[in-house]
Amino acid sequence: MEIMKNTTLLAATLAVGATGAYAGGMDRSGQSIDVIFEEGTYVELSFGSVNPDVSGVLSGALSSGDITPQYTQWAGAYKTDLTDKLSVALIIDQPFGADVDYGGADAGYPFAGATATVDTTAVTGVLRYKLSDRFAVHAGASVLKSSGEVYLPAIPLISAPEYSMSTSDETDWSYLVGISYEIPDIALRASLTYHSETDISFKTTETLTGVGTLSGTMPVTMPQSVNFDFQTGIAADTLLMFSARWAEWSKTDITPDYYAPLVTYDDDTISYSIGLGRRFNDKFSGSIAYGWEKSQGGNPGNLGPTDGYKSITAGLQYNVTEQTAISGGVSYVWIGDATTSTILSDFEDNTAVGFGLKLSHTF
Repeated sequence: MEIMKNTTLLAATLAVGATGAYAGGMDRSGQSIDVIFEEGTYVELSFGSVNPDVSGVLSGALSSGDITPQYTQWAGAYKTDLTDKLSVALIIDQPFGADVDYGGADAGYPFAGATATVDTTAVTGVLRYKLSDRFAVHAGASVLKSSGEVYLPAIPLISAPEYSMSTSDETDWSYLVGISYEIPDIALRASLTYHSETDISFKTTETLTGVGTLSGTMPVTMPQSVNFDFQTGIAADTLLMFSARWAEWSKTDITPDYYAPLVTYDDDTISYSIGLGRRFNDKFSGSIAYGWEKSQGGNPGNLGPTDGYKSITAGLQYNVTEQTAISGGVSYVWIGDATTSTILSDFEDNTAVGFGLKLSHTF
């Protein structure tokens, strides 16, 4: 009985995963390099949309409103074999991001009108070299373009003036290295990838009421991370999958020159996912996965009032031809409760819904 020998079955799940699972910190794509394991010459394009619903209440009365606007994610990848042993892949994605808008808050809510955005785009090149039929190593470099802006109203309760900041567009690089082990006959593959931190030095323009507009600098470190991915066939046409991602968000500190810290994280995060894939026939495959990240406790800032998550993702792939596939999927996320630090608001019973589409082709 035949066992699936690749991960294209998971394309629907990954299409949604690329939209962001509401992971810790500002993680959105998970920095996957799975495309390097595809067979032959391969190209894919994916698009996703996430609609979070995150709101909090201050003193049991004043509501923040939904502070998380809908956002979209896109990604693309190309992979080809240079020799029998050496492969190369090019990946474009949006690994980190944030969108916060307190525009719907009740009158009198301290953060009413506050907004914040972080935008990133990464281009990653990966080389993979087969040491044997089972072992391989991979390495590469990633270029990250990033920018951000924030507006905070005056908050008399904590003697904070009205404040706004915008950053320069910066381009910085990092590297990745990893190893993989495969037993193709049973569709087993385990891979471990380390991605280094990205050090960014932003130039900032800051405006404070009563002070004026000032120029400054702001160093920010995007975290180093480790991704572990595992899959194995467990029956004919059935695949078991597991992944874990550790990211060192405790080293990320967004503090401008002329204002208090905007974003800090007390803890690193580990996100997990476990799932099953099933090929129903030559045309259709399906997958289902459960994801989670435990709550860390403590009091996050008002620009990131969440703590951990649980999620369920279901996907379906249709093979238009032997070379071309269309995948789609949907995720539902239960976002962890949190009580914020600056203004003690309770953010509870929040959720997010994401969907994704992917088009892939093997030449």
